Amino acid sequence: MPDPARKLYIDTSVVGGYHDPLWMADTRLLWQQAKAGHWSLITSIVAEAEIQNAPANVRQIFADTFDASNILDTSHEVEELAEAYVQAAVVPPKFADDALHVAMATVHGVRLIVSWNFKHLVNVRREDGFNAVNILRGWPIVRIVSPKEIIYADQEQPD
Repeated sequence: MPDPARKLYIDTSVVGGYHDPLWMADTRLLWQQAKAGHWSLITSIVAEAEIQNAPANVRQIFADTFDASNILDTSHEVEELAEAYVQAAVVPPKFADDALHVAMATVHGVRLIVSWNFKHLVNVRREDGFNAVNILRGWPIVRIVSPKEIIYADQEQPD
């Protein structure tokens, strides 16, 4: 099992990316690295609920990857932090689930959030906003990255 620094919070877009032609190659490489022990994939009941409306093949990859041991549950702290993100206009109320994904990872101590959602999550302005709220409320900062940033993380750089 990877150390805590190797835990990745996987949002719904990454699970969907497993079968999406645009994101498939990188998403599947991430899954291969996780199976090889490089990463520990974590998600939450938020993604689990969002997946219910997904195509059968996406629901299947979710079921094959996640179970009670790696699906985070909500809490008062998670709900309060997500609401703080919305109140601070980091994300609009219409996209409160995106705030919940970040709050889940933050409260449960998962430092890396992985997403293909460039509009509301993998976005420098949003990441700064989430982290400003985290700092003001005494939570650690998080990184919000695409699978591309993860799959190449351990590659050696040429001299």
